[in-house]
Amino acid sequence: MSNSRTTAAETVPETVIAPTFMKDFLALIKIGIVNSNLITAFTGLFLAFQFANINFVHRLDLMIATLFGTALIIAGSAALNNLIDRDIDPIMTRTRTRPTVTGRFKAPAVLAMALGFIAIGEGLLFSANATAGLLGLAGVFSYVVLYSMWSKRRHVSNTIVGSLSGAIPPLIGWAAVEPSLGFGALALFLIMFVWQPPHFYALAMKKTDEYGAAGIPMLPVVKGFARTKKSMLAWVVLLFPLPFLLSELGIGFLILATLLNVGWLLLALKGFSAKDDLKWATSMFIYSLNYMTILFVSMIIFSIFI
Repeated sequence: MSNSRTTAAETVPETVIAPTFMKDFLALIKIGIVNSNLITAFTGLFLAFQFANINFVHRLDLMIATLFGTALIIAGSAALNNLIDRDIDPIMTRTRTRPTVTGRFKAPAVLAMALGFIAIGEGLLFSANATAGLLGLAGVFSYVVLYSMWSKRRHVSNTIVGSLSGAIPPLIGWAAVEPSLGFGALALFLIMFVWQPPHFYALAMKKTDEYGAAGIPMLPVVKGFARTKKSMLAWVVLLFPLPFLLSELGIGFLILATLLNVGWLLLALKGFSAKDDLKWATSMFIYSLNYMTILFVSMIIFSIFI
């Protein structure tokens, strides 16, 4: 009779272990946030090429370095956020299975990986130019320090503070082509900044009990649903004039953007008579995702014809 012991890992087929590792890794770097921010970064990059009459095919090296560098600093920042929040994440259903909570990824390894990603990403951005690199550092600082370490647990304005970092990727993309930036870059920044509060307030409404239990002072937790609905409406209204800052994209884009804004406005107004606040908040959240995707993809499409 053999005295050897078989570990649990040895009894699990490799086909199960590998997908679990990849799932944990993607959760650690918040792949959804990485992908959505890459859409906006690419939009800034592409619009800058188009407005400057530069064929992007001739600068594929710049495009790859900028997008890969942006992806790395976002992934690294997200991993640091998970590391910082590992004491409160177990309280919330949507975060309790993160690898920093379960222990499948150890803190020293996460820290080393996150800092490594940020260092490599910044190297790629600085290889484009100093402006892109500095904007990358500003994005990391605003998300990790200003949001994750400072405002998230202390101030009801944490969502607005966090919106700063989410609005920087299109600036990075634009700066890689045009370091002096421009009016178009400002427009993209403002659109992304204003879009985020109603998007995240909708999520916060859905998870109010969990945020409250975790001690995170989100607007619905501190001020209630009625106040949150008013804030969401105000932010949606602020979106209306912003597409006109990109009037170079043509009347077709302005009509589409305005229709998207009208649709979101009507949905926001519907919230004041909604019988099921959580169902309405889910609709607002889904609309916000579609809004951002359609708007930024349409910018790319319309820019081809300017």
